[in-house]
Amino acid sequence: MTLVRSTRAGHVAIVTLADPRRRNAITAELAGQVAAALADIEADEAVRALVLTGEGPAFCAGGDRDALRRADEAVLRGIYDAFLRVRNLPLPTVAAVNGPAVGAGLNLALACDVRIAGESALFDSRFVHLPIHPGGGHTWMLDRLVGPQTAAAMTLFGHAVDGRRAAEIELTWSCVPDPELLDAALEFCGGIAGAPTVLLHDVKDTLRLVPAFDDHGAACDVELVRQLASVARPEFGLRFGSDR
Repeated sequence: MTLVRSTRAGHVAIVTLADPRRRNAITAELAGQVAAALADIEADEAVRALVLTGEGPAFCAGGDRDALRRADEAVLRGIYDAFLRVRNLPLPTVAAVNGPAVGAGLNLALACDVRIAGESALFDSRFVHLPIHPGGGHTWMLDRLVGPQTAAAMTLFGHAVDGRRAAEIELTWSCVPDPELLDAALEFCGGIAGAPTVLLHDVKDTLRLVPAFDDHGAACDVELVRQLASVARPEFGLRFGSDR
């Protein structure tokens, strides 16, 4: 069964979780199909960005309950691999959150570089209500995105956040009417249509690398090497002229 749909809109790949009967709940099979779709996208040199969304009414209802009951370490690590594949994709990624993103489904949204919410979006950790401990790097991602207090409110106290509130606390970039969500996500990606893929890879890697530095100079050193490399590429010369 095809549980994940992959399409293209110009330079943007759109990956849609497509198991609406189960509200796109994550199983080992769905996680594997996400990983396979991302591998194909990474190999496509024409793709500049990824939009990840769900076939309504949910973005992703979290881990499948039956799968969790039978889960061992290997099964859980297989599911975690989907989150890691999204996070480690070298291309820019946007989650177009079209409904509830619950538990492991929230992880998929958190793993993206940017989130855009529809008005029906709901960001719900819900692990403590199941009750089950968060997994897949859930606490790590939330803490880095929204800080320790909001991470505690969402995970430890189980408070859910709707689309408008998510934008207020910068969990998302914006909140838009549901019918406009996919177009808004694609428009958001439009500014990088002409950027070289290797440049996007380098900038994304730098954004992940430099927050660990305590020293401004260390960040300058990393950026210097990569800026010199980008200036030497033919794309820069074609746009601004080159006497090299």
